[in-house]
Amino acid sequence: MGVRRKAREAALQFLFQEDFMLEEGHQVENFLERFDSFCTLYQVNRKARPYAQQLLVGILRDRIEIDTCIEQAASNWRLARIAATDRNILRLAVFEMMSADEIPDQVAINEAVEIAKRFAGDESPAFINGVLDAVKTSIRS
Repeated sequence: MGVRRKAREAALQFLFQEDFMLEEGHQVENFLERFDSFCTLYQVNRKARPYAQQLLVGILRDRIEIDTCIEQAASNWRLARIAATDRNILRLAVFEMMSADEIPDQVAINEAVEIAKRFAGDESPAFINGVLDAVKTSIRS
């Protein structure tokens, strides 16, 4: 497994954890400190940490735009109704599609689908693929 895949998976796991922490009143301010603790606790590969951190900072910075893009592409689905794992996989891929020029859209989509196969439900890979395809069409037109 490549370093970027490991980074994406670490970012996904941290975002999933943060979904519950932010609901309980944790602050965004010490986000990176919590990520460092997360990396130590779960022994995240040191080479994967910088890219995971880049993903997390970008998602935090652009979250409103990313979430709006997902909601528009996931017709008849409110963001809150999408499973937390699926929602965070979508956020990772949409951020990469919007911001990472060196990563082709299809690579971001394929990575998201592969991560969904590992971490999400049986129907998640197809759902994620469909939403990301719609996102790609939307942002590239």
